[in-house]
Formats: sequence, C-alpha cells, structure tokens
Amino acid sequence: MSKLYLVPTPIGNLEDITFRAIKVLKEVDLILAEDTRTSGKLLKHFEISTHMHSHHMHNEHKTVDNIVQRIKSGENIALISDAGTPAISDPGFLLSRACIENGVEIECLPGATAFVPALVNSGLPNDKFVFEGFLPVKKGRQTRLIFLAEETRTMIFYESPHKLLKTLTHFAEYFGEDRSISVSRELTKLYEETVRGTIAEIIEHFTKKAPKGEFVIVVGGKK
Repeated sequence: MSKLYLVPTPIGNLEDITFRAIKVLKEVDLILAEDTRTSGKLLKHFEISTHMHSHHMHNEHKTVDNIVQRIKSGENIALISDAGTPAISDPGFLLSRACIENGVEIECLPGATAFVPALVNSGLPNDKFVFEGFLPVKKGRQTRLIFLAEETRTMIFYESPHKLLKTLTHFAEYFGEDRSISVSRELTKLYEETVRGTIAEIIEHFTKKAPKGEFVIVVGGKK
C-alpha cells in the first residue's frame, strides 16, 4: 500500500541524516519540501534525484486533498521540512491528519529534532517536560505566559535571534529573574553554543553578545 513518509532532515550537520532517510527519499515518487531551494542542496549532497514539490504553511491548506488523492492512487510521497522533524513547529500536522482521516498509511522515521539535544544538555530535569515551540507573537502571548508561570515541568521554547531578548525579558517578568534557564543556539553547527544560568544572567550575556542563529530555550519549572 502506498503511504506518506515523514522524514526528518539534519538541523545543521549533514552527517545527522540516517541511512534509512536517504533510502526513502531516493525511492519515493515525490518529495514535499518546505523550501525546495533549501532542500535541493541536501538532496544534491546525497545524490537524490527525486522530484520535489513545495509544501509550506502558506499553501498546505490548498494542497492537502490533492496529495492524499495521489497517495491513494498509488504514489509514495515523503514530506520533509527545512530542518528537523516535520510537524514539530513546521508543516506536517494538516497532511498527517488528512491522511489518517482518509485511511492513508503514515510512517514517521526517527531523526533530528532541535529540542531534544537542547533539553538533554541543559542540566534541567528532563523526566517530565512540556514543549511550547514558538510563543504567540502578540495576541495570546501574555495569557500564555501567565499560565506557564505556574508550570512545574521543564519548558522548551523556540525563538529567533531578533526576538530572543524580548522573550527573555518576558520570562524574567512572568517567571522571575532567578529561574534556571539554558539557551542553546546553532545546534550541531560550527558555532554551537549553550549558555546556562538564571534568566537575569542569560539576559546580561546576550545583551553584551548579540544573538545570532536559531535558539532553543529550556526553562526550569516552578518549584
């Protein structure tokens, strides 16, 4: 039976792709890519010549039904994002749900996800945690922060460099300046860095050193 494959791609270091992922990407009939230009570099590196179509947050609502029908008609299709595992703060959920509703089989391969290494090397409790991804930019942000101020589990967030200090300042306001935190950037890449301390200390660090790269923020829960 034809199926949808959810295939994780490296978050930085190309050596982090699995042999199985390469095999699947070579054998499927079509690859759905968040950005075909970005993914084209990855496919070229591993000599994968499978045809690609663009599938991203701006067009996924319109293309889901067609993709489901193509799989039901006999095509094997793989979905990849620019980096990491599809559907984790990236497109993938809508297509997966549509496949399930239409009786189409889904197979998700294990692989790179940025928040896992950031959590593990944070030094914060990881037996229980909550993944928040990106906070709301405007509407709902304050409400979410008030709610999370009472969270006792370790919390994980994604953030861009130009919004990092603003988000850290909000954390200090709602969680307290003394809350333990770990901030990782450029995971698996040449300039990978993890900074640990209190929220106040991390704000001071990135005030002196301009934030660069993509960030994963791990915050200790309320004690």
